[in-house]
Amino acid sequence: MSTSTPTPPSAPAKIELLELVAAIGTAMWQDFAAAAARHGLTSMQAKVLSQLRSGPAPMRVLAERLVCDASNITGIVDRLEAHGFVQREVSPTDRRVKNVIATDAGNETIRRVREEMQATHGALDTLDEPERATLYALLERLRPAMEP
Repeated sequence: MSTSTPTPPSAPAKIELLELVAAIGTAMWQDFAAAAARHGLTSMQAKVLSQLRSGPAPMRVLAERLVCDASNITGIVDRLEAHGFVQREVSPTDRRVKNVIATDAGNETIRRVREEMQATHGALDTLDEPERATLYALLERLRPAMEP
């Protein structure tokens, strides 16, 4: 009776990884958009609020991060400001620049949107703690190469 070591699965090709990451990203984006809509936000409005979680940002920077025209950001910020989710302030270092700042209401709303992403939370719940830690570590390794 011979005992053989099972052959480990072969690593997926990069294209397979890209397709899987894209599919997961799309599903998360749809979940995010649905949760945002329940709070009366478009997905782009919610994305602006998400970007502001790390602090104020100039309009130009928001446009760059969201890969959209500056005039689109102006309209999105106008609507968020009308609902009390953001405010504009003149930059302390350059009076020509307007910084967008999330209000307490904006921060609370985007927190709730993230909390209500049921499909995403459900998918992550299928992983145990060590698997989540491994996934997190792998994504953190990829992040610097993916972000500008």
